Amino acid sequence: MRLPRLLVAAPGSGHGKTMVTTGVMAALSDRGLEVSPHKVGPDYIDPGYHSAACGRAGRNLDPYLQGETRVPSLLVHAALNPRMADIAVIEGVMGLFDGAIGTGGFSSSAHVARLVQAPVVLVVDCAAVARSVGAIVHGFSRFDDTVRVAGVILNNVGSPRHEAEARHGVAETGVPVLGVIPRLPAVVVPSRHLGLIPVAERQPAAMEAVAALSLMAQKYLDLDALIELAGTAPDLDVQPWDPAVEVGQSGARVARAPRIAVAGGAAFSFGYAETSELLIAAGAEVVGFDPLHDESLPAGVCGLLIGGGFPQIHASDLSANASLRAEIRKFADDGGAISAECAGLLYLGRELDGAPMCGVLPLTARMGPRLTLGYRTAVALSDNLLCRQGQRVNGHEFHRTQVDHGADGSGVAAWAWQGGDGQPATEGLARGAVHASYLHVHWAGYPSIAARFVSQAAAVAW
Repeated sequence: MRLPRLLVAAPGSGHGKTMVTTGVMAALSDRGLEVSPHKVGPDYIDPGYHSAACGRAGRNLDPYLQGETRVPSLLVHAALNPRMADIAVIEGVMGLFDGAIGTGGFSSSAHVARLVQAPVVLVVDCAAVARSVGAIVHGFSRFDDTVRVAGVILNNVGSPRHEAEARHGVAETGVPVLGVIPRLPAVVVPSRHLGLIPVAERQPAAMEAVAALSLMAQKYLDLDALIELAGTAPDLDVQPWDPAVEVGQSGARVARAPRIAVAGGAAFSFGYAETSELLIAAGAEVVGFDPLHDESLPAGVCGLLIGGGFPQIHASDLSANASLRAEIRKFADDGGAISAECAGLLYLGRELDGAPMCGVLPLTARMGPRLTLGYRTAVALSDNLLCRQGQRVNGHEFHRTQVDHGADGSGVAAWAWQGGDGQPATEGLARGAVHASYLHVHWAGYPSIAARFVSQAAAVAW
């Protein structure tokens, strides 16, 4: 497949990757190009801005969560849907060579660049350096001969003299400078403890920020050179990822299509586009609902998928929607299938920061003092809604809340894994047709989960 593409990376976090990537995506879209947006790693928030910039789903590329062999196929699938893309732009994660801890860079931006054969554009924050930028670029371009650092964007440049000095340093490396961005305090995307504020919480301010980033890219970046560089990527000789094929390999379609409702809105804005695609491929009808505003569930649903987000920011409003909370509690009591990740786990509990929640699970939650973050290799502790006992999955945690599971003894922990301190840990709760956990799992890596969930939902359809 012919797909021009490039990956935007940086020496580390905070250099301006998201600002530059979103600006490039928006500027190319404003030119009339169909841009396929991507993000390396498990992050949900940056793809929301990518989607706003491109008018199509922002999708993740993560070898740890999806499997190495699926990454190029997922890229091609995304480029074909909903329309054939003219170019794919991929935002990296952390520093170019930073991946899962202790793996030698597995799942890093460099790893993904190799898998999809994409040239890399390095964004460097020049606030505290000048000619030394050349040494940074030299090191990153020579560190791994299998990764092609083919361009540099100088960010946060303070003056023409500063720019000239930085350019002179980079010139000695032979890597071309493809843009110079001055210090622009007006172009800011607000953030908080878990990163940028999601697009779903900032409309229409988010769209205004994306428009400003487009203008920034048009003014300060050589878009023609970026397009030309993307065109140097070789053809991809892979078949597109196909959810129907994936589900077909992991389980038969159900005879009767169960209706599955997926939570969305400002409080539950975290999700992967491939999840709904897999559910549909497995035979489900997928509908959305917003726990902040919808007073009842969509009619006829027999499965609920409640993913991640920021329920703690909206706890009082979620609590105020008492009719929906009561309906979800009854839905669970009647045997409805519910899969809940992170924010969904908190919402199903008794209370969150003192605000009453659905009361499906015997737990209370509150904001904690530190961030829990990292990849996990987890093992299912029982046959449950999503997995068979002993199934192993790769996932990730990303939260600053803490949960007290209570003492009623009902259900079993959903997962076991080795904690960051090397000690065994259990997490989440599996009880009846409910599966709730902090662990985020990318179902594209484990299509059997979608097939099993749809099958279980169909079995309790009423």
